[in-house]
Order: sequence, then structure tokens, then C-alpha cells
Amino acid sequence: MFSDTTVSGLFSSSVSASAKRQALRAGLASGTLQRWPGAFSPLVAKLVAEVGFDGVYVSGAVLSADLGLPDIGLTTLTEVAGRGGSIARAADLPTLIDADTGFGEPMSAARTVATLEDAGLAGCHLEDQVNPKRCGHLDGKDVVPVGDMLKRLKAAVSARRDDDFVICARTDARAVESLDSAIDRAKAYADAGADLIFTEALRDLSEFEQFRKAVDVPLLANMTEFGKSELFTTQQLGDAGYNAVIYPVTTLRIAMGAVERGLREIVSEGTQAGLVDQMQHRSRLYELLRYADYNDFDSDLFNFTLEGATK
Repeated sequence: MFSDTTVSGLFSSSVSASAKRQALRAGLASGTLQRWPGAFSPLVAKLVAEVGFDGVYVSGAVLSADLGLPDIGLTTLTEVAGRGGSIARAADLPTLIDADTGFGEPMSAARTVATLEDAGLAGCHLEDQVNPKRCGHLDGKDVVPVGDMLKRLKAAVSARRDDDFVICARTDARAVESLDSAIDRAKAYADAGADLIFTEALRDLSEFEQFRKAVDVPLLANMTEFGKSELFTTQQLGDAGYNAVIYPVTTLRIAMGAVERGLREIVSEGTQAGLVDQMQHRSRLYELLRYADYNDFDSDLFNFTLEGATK
């Protein structure tokens, strides 16, 4: 007979979605900066957990790029929930997902929250951009009136069935209006029920510090490469009083950089032999996938004889 310890967490996380949501809230209240790298696949989420991070993040920009699309609001709720759910189930860590503007009007934002809860996510963030949205670190974006975002948030909060599901409000007003406007919006969003504020595209550490002094709810920093914000260390962000930091596109950029270099070398050299030392070894992949546990499970389940059976 197969053992429970072998089966536990074999096909999906052994930690319930409810427990992950509780862990996310506990982390935000812990006083320790929560570090959430972006995962573009369930396999990456497994590695994020194994290395020792505090949570997993699913970026809308990355999900779009993985589909060969730019980050301009072309993905659907079905695509985001499906991919996000697969990533969330792969690791025991809580997963926060980018829900863009909620995929429509306030009623759509409400449906988005219900759908993401069902998919096993621990939380999501909704932004105050207009549709079609743009990457938060690109020019040419615009934000909706505060009243419209408040309706979006209130609808999302009202649709929440698990009180531990974290609803994060992202404001892009810093780059469009001003830092003071972004702070005022963040305060209003917190009053509307947002559990976490995503301060997008702040310029320097002093702006992060000003936000912390002005807003009395947990804050999330975005350390994306090639953007408008400097890349601060976890020590700097923790000292500034931030509760969480995401590295949304980092793993995809690392992976795609390696893929492009490797493909070009195969074209130029006619073989991948020179790349082998840079690759993850098959044995390491099997270890990450728990290949041996699957094998044990299969052997224990099917390696039996039937007493008294006739040929």
C-alpha cells in the first residue's frame, strides 16, 4: 500500500489555499520584508519555494509575454486564472497574481476575485489604469478617476468569500499625476478595503519612504529591471518600512536571455555541446520534480498480486 507521506503534495501543494492565504497575511504583518519572485511556470514556482523565498508572484506582463503578446490588456480572465492556478498549486507558498484592471467594469472585478479564489490564489492586485492598460513602467498610460477605482475595489472586496484573500490596490498615479496624488489615492483605496498598496514606478528611495510615512497599510514595492525605479536591496526596502517586494519579470528575463544565447550558439557552432555545463542537469530536474516519489507511488500502488486469481 502506498504511504500518505509519499502522496502528500505529489500532484499539487500539500498546503490548502486557505492556509496559504493566512500565511500571506501573517507575512505582511510580520515586520519582515516578504520576497516574491515572479514565476512564469509551475516549475519555476517549485524552485522559488525550494530556494527559500516567502511567496510567489504571477506577473500579467510575463503571462502576456509567454503567450507572445505585449502587456496591453490582451489577456483574458480565463487565461490568467488558468495559468495562475497551475502556478499556485505547484508550491506550498502563497501566490499573489496580477489581475490588471479587473478585466472590465466593477462587476467584472467582482467576478475576477471569485474566479481567482476558486483557482487557489492567495491574493490579487487591481490597478487604477484605464483600459486598455499599459505596463506600469512605460509612458503613455493614464489613470481612471478616483471614484471609478473605488467602485472597482469595493466590488472586488464585496465578492471576496475568504476574508484572508488579499486584495491589493495598485496605483500608477505617480508617473501620470504626482507623488502626492498617488499617496492620496492610496489612502482612499485603503479606506475602500484594500489590504495592500502597490506603489508603482516610484523614482528614488525617498519617495518610497514618503509613501511609508503617509500610508498606514502594508506596502508592496516593485523591483523590475529596466524600469523607472532604482533597484534597491531587501535591506533598503525593509529599512524603508515596506512589507513586500516583487521581482516580476526577473526569472523570465534570465531564462529568455539564456535561451537566446543558446540558440544562437547552436546556429553558429552546429551543436549544443558547449552549452551543456550551463544547463540544469537532468538529475537536478528530476529532483525538483520529485521523480523518485512518483516512481515510488506508482510501484506501491500497482506492485501487488491477487490471491486466488486464475489465469
